[in-house]
Amino acid sequence: MANKDLTQAKRAKNDEFYTQYADIQKEMEAYLEYDANVFRKKVVYCNCDDPFESNFFRYFVLNFKKLGLKRLVTTSYKPSPVANTQLALFGDDGSLPKSKGRPKVNANKFIINDVADINGDGEFNLKDVAIQLKANKHNEWTPLQEDGDFRSAECKHLLEQSDIVVTNPPFSLFREYVRQLFDYEKSFVVIGNMNASTYKEIFPNIKNNKMWLGPTITSGDREFQVPESYPITAAGWRVDADGKKYLRIKGVRWFTNLDHGRRHQPLPLMTMKENLKYSKHKEIRGKTKYATYDNYDAIEVPFTDAIPSDYKGVMGVPISFLDRYNPDQFEILGTTESNDPHNACRTRVYTSRECREAYQSLFGKPGVYDLNASGVVNGVKVFKRVLIRHRA
Repeated sequence: MANKDLTQAKRAKNDEFYTQYADIQKEMEAYLEYDANVFRKKVVYCNCDDPFESNFFRYFVLNFKKLGLKRLVTTSYKPSPVANTQLALFGDDGSLPKSKGRPKVNANKFIINDVADINGDGEFNLKDVAIQLKANKHNEWTPLQEDGDFRSAECKHLLEQSDIVVTNPPFSLFREYVRQLFDYEKSFVVIGNMNASTYKEIFPNIKNNKMWLGPTITSGDREFQVPESYPITAAGWRVDADGKKYLRIKGVRWFTNLDHGRRHQPLPLMTMKENLKYSKHKEIRGKTKYATYDNYDAIEVPFTDAIPSDYKGVMGVPISFLDRYNPDQFEILGTTESNDPHNACRTRVYTSRECREAYQSLFGKPGVYDLNASGVVNGVKVFKRVLIRHRA
């Protein structure tokens, strides 16, 4: 499975996953549909993007006028395996870095203040951007003094001057990256893994409606470009006609604090009685009642579309519920995770002895079954759950 490579990336700090232009365009257009002026007169900062390869840079520079941007800033990280190697933005002008005296490993900074049809061909495109950057017309292309790490003083200074951050940050540094965004009180749209939503550093922000999931990726997987040297150890990858390597990653989501329309769409639901009679899920249909947790004062709802519309108590739902979360319809109370130990819905904490006894009972050999790590139904742990209830 391709998500094996995501885990590998975290462990090996192998974080070069390049987002496809179509995915970026679709997501940004969803925010524009909700608020046509969301980017107008704003400074957009893409602080984890090799400008030569980044589709984030391409999208925002090509739509600079349409979005009404004040400025676009893009910075790359020095060890980027594709930095200054393909120069896709400028075609095959391999002499360009040499003429500028830049080593291929330099971290770069692009600052776009204005765009125009420079070559007079009647349309604005990437060729015009290249001409403007080479001639330094209203824009800036310079090497960074530091390595381009988003935590560097140089990049934090650029962050301070920005309004909205849009990028695909390093998977292995997602917690730290998001914390910095909140420390600097920035608006953002960034890509991460769905499981990050339950991290102790991330979940409180989701619970308190300070961040949420974006509108356009709610299931399945997405294809990312990876460097030629990236080790592939699973299915779900391909090489295109130009020799570029792509990998499909499961569980990818956009994380944001920009509002969008899907966030305010009510989730259509059946009553508890209707679910027990008509649900398409065999785990629900035909039962006399919903299961309850042994260690939480809540019912177990294993599918988002099986949430009963008339139940007033606490419910444990899959983390994929966050794709459909409407803060006007539901209240998030916590998770059934060990990283949420002070959850008011928890009714029981298991002893070490109970965990050992549970393992022996389930598997017939010595071991520890960590019953405190999740919700438990009839002595068996269930998958990650978010605890919610209907708003009055």
